[in-house]
Amino acid sequence: MDANALDLSRIQFAFTVSVHIIFPALSIGLASFIAVLEARYLITGKPHFKELCVYWSKVFAVGFGMGVVSGVVMAYQFGTNWSGFSSFAGPITGPLLTYEVMTAFFLEAGFLGVMLFGWEKVGPKAHFAATVLVAVGTLISTFWILASNSWMQTPQGFTIEHGHVVPVDWFAVIFNPSFPYRLAHMTMAAFIVAALVVAATGGWHLLRGRRDPEIKTMYSMALGLLLFLAPIQAFVGDQHGLNTRKYQPAKIAAIEGLWETEKGGTSLNLIGFPDMDKEETRYAIKVPHLGSLILTHSWDGEIRGLKEFPKEDRPNSSLIFWTFRIMAGLGVLMILTAFAGLLLRRRGALFETRWFQWLTVLMGPAGVVSLIAGWITTEAGRQPWVVYGVLRTRDAVSPLTAQSAGVSLLIFVVVYVLVFGTGVYYIVKLIRSGPGCAADRIAPPASVEVSGRRPLAAATD
Repeated sequence: MDANALDLSRIQFAFTVSVHIIFPALSIGLASFIAVLEARYLITGKPHFKELCVYWSKVFAVGFGMGVVSGVVMAYQFGTNWSGFSSFAGPITGPLLTYEVMTAFFLEAGFLGVMLFGWEKVGPKAHFAATVLVAVGTLISTFWILASNSWMQTPQGFTIEHGHVVPVDWFAVIFNPSFPYRLAHMTMAAFIVAALVVAATGGWHLLRGRRDPEIKTMYSMALGLLLFLAPIQAFVGDQHGLNTRKYQPAKIAAIEGLWETEKGGTSLNLIGFPDMDKEETRYAIKVPHLGSLILTHSWDGEIRGLKEFPKEDRPNSSLIFWTFRIMAGLGVLMILTAFAGLLLRRRGALFETRWFQWLTVLMGPAGVVSLIAGWITTEAGRQPWVVYGVLRTRDAVSPLTAQSAGVSLLIFVVVYVLVFGTGVYYIVKLIRSGPGCAADRIAPPASVEVSGRRPLAAATD
């Protein structure tokens, strides 16, 4: 196995999963948002809620389609680039991914058509049921995918026989120690991604002068969801960090750029530049005891430094030190944005404050950036293990040459830029166009016959 082929295979999978995760996250959040909009339409009968349902369903459909295509590509890579992992861990990861297809994907695919095209073909309650089932399907999919990935982070409920894992307790496999935290963290991240995109869309059209109910409603709802979820996400992230410290202490040390175990209280490196060769964090700005307060919830809590772990078992601190800070820093900005919106709402200036509308537009991509940074942190922080403490990444890769891995990576980059770049372009185009104004639509007079044979009869004066 060529070492360069291993690195190229890792880069390829990182690239494809980073592109993929954008679309499911957006779909998960938008599906529930659309279900809430439709519920409000059924309760109030106000047409702008239906208009928003139809509009955001278009964005959801594009994101869902892009997510399915990119997800299939990732599944193939388990066989082409990571056959060692598939052979070793297939008895557990294979059934978990199968459960996802059978319980979630079939549910989503089965009712997606009714949700998108059934407004005039089924009754209101039946259509709402289809929308809810699609939203539930996205959440079930999240459950199984996070169960599989979390087992790779904190594996349990298995034995190893003849070079393969054998499940002995499926409950322990699924509900492994990190699963509840990772499931909650990812689900809320998806809702936050969608909320920021919806808020950015509303902010953009407010800046352009629109003040119709569609724009105000989606802007207000998105900021309200962000105000509710962003602080909770910070709490869940804190609990996830405590869990990671217990089960993956080397990852925590790498995230913090901590090399020595400090007795009597651990400082927090606010910024710095970890050097894996020199085993130090250069130009670090430290805050005494803050690391202990955050990571142990005590003044003098002890955190193990990277030097306590063999060099071959250390994650790359130079990378995840900064990806974690990007994620956390953007999270703080999200909380500040949400509370600024609350203050403006109370003053009655939410829809008229241009600087805040520009802020929401600029924060639109923040959820996606934070999401990708978080996934890099958790996945690169697991290295050099693909199944933590059980299977090393170098033993999971297929017997490839650097040339074949490099060519496939190049092809992926070109194709992804063309295919998914087009998808993103179309989503941005939909966002720029915005929802139609339901109140401004004028129905044709009842006395005028409107049919396929006389299409111009629908034109008004």
